[in-house]
Amino acid sequence: MIERTLFSPDHDAFRDAFRRFADKEIAPFHEAWEEAGYVDREVWRKAGANGYLCPTMPEEYGGAGVDKLYSVIQMEELARGGFSGIGFGLHSEIVAPYILHYGTEDQKRRYLPKLASGEMVGAIAMSEPAAGSDLQGIKSTALRQADGSYLLNGSKTFITNGWHADLVIVVAKTDPAAGAKGTSLLLVEQGMTGFEKGKRLKKLGLKAQDTSELFFDNVRVPAENLLGGDAMVNRGFVCLMEQLPWERIQIAITAVAAAQAAIDWTVQYVKDRRVFGQPVAAFQNTRYKLAELQTEVQVARVFVDKCLELVLQDKLDTATASMAKYWTSDLQCKVMDECVQLHGGYGYMWEYPITRAYADARVQRIYGGTNEIMKEVITRAMGLGAK
Repeated sequence: MIERTLFSPDHDAFRDAFRRFADKEIAPFHEAWEEAGYVDREVWRKAGANGYLCPTMPEEYGGAGVDKLYSVIQMEELARGGFSGIGFGLHSEIVAPYILHYGTEDQKRRYLPKLASGEMVGAIAMSEPAAGSDLQGIKSTALRQADGSYLLNGSKTFITNGWHADLVIVVAKTDPAAGAKGTSLLLVEQGMTGFEKGKRLKKLGLKAQDTSELFFDNVRVPAENLLGGDAMVNRGFVCLMEQLPWERIQIAITAVAAAQAAIDWTVQYVKDRRVFGQPVAAFQNTRYKLAELQTEVQVARVFVDKCLELVLQDKLDTATASMAKYWTSDLQCKVMDECVQLHGGYGYMWEYPITRAYADARVQRIYGGTNEIMKEVITRAMGLGAK
């Protein structure tokens, strides 16, 4: 196996510490959280107290000011354990960076420390019942009122952390006639009149993740809650496009880590499970299939690690991130399917981690932009876009 060169001894020590945290505070409870449909809010507070939320935010805003690899380690460790209900990544590396990069100083000081401590859970509301990957097609509106506030109306669906969320970045049209150029981002807090959370959605996988519908009925959002203030009116779509490479590479990070975990579980299973008087691992088909999968996952890991090097240099482009997202999530689903097959009937039993990982994997090809959209992005970068 090719040695990874991204991580320093400090990173390795952090991985050991976070793995211990996951083994103590997440692993014993995750099955119960899957039954409930959401994780215990206490795990958010414990993560915040241990410095595991928003670690890449500057210290002045409650973070540790460390590089993104610390968050990468968390994503990998959660995937390794099959802890798909934990929404730390979206909270720390999607919601918080929007506020850091585009928010006013008041917004940063008002929200980032609370996100870092776990006092607040963050979500971002893009998808709508009739607009998923097509962000230009959103219908939610936030119209400016005489007093400077915005009147927000619309609904969102498939919102990760939606049921727990205390703070939601809502994508809405502040100038509906301007198309994508009329989009803004608003900071909506739980408790604002007219903001309601719908039922927790029952999903194929990610069963412990609190995915919800959100409804906005004449929610009066103060002017100071427009992300970035007046300077960012109608610039929301630009912000979304700028953050997409990092958001999509996070999906790839999880895909590779989850695929490797599936291989590791399966290797152990085929060594232990006996068929026709010998271990399943003794059959040539088993060994060759696992060799093929391990080779592909190794290739994926090297590619994603290179993308992470580019992230640290702020050089990762949208097309390359789209390549990583689509290819690794396709591979993840392939690996899960083959590993379920090697488990035989037990691969269909929910008590086995490979079964839950199989169900969890399918959405990776859908969210963050479907893989078909990823291919569209890549072809446009190649000069092959539709006229």
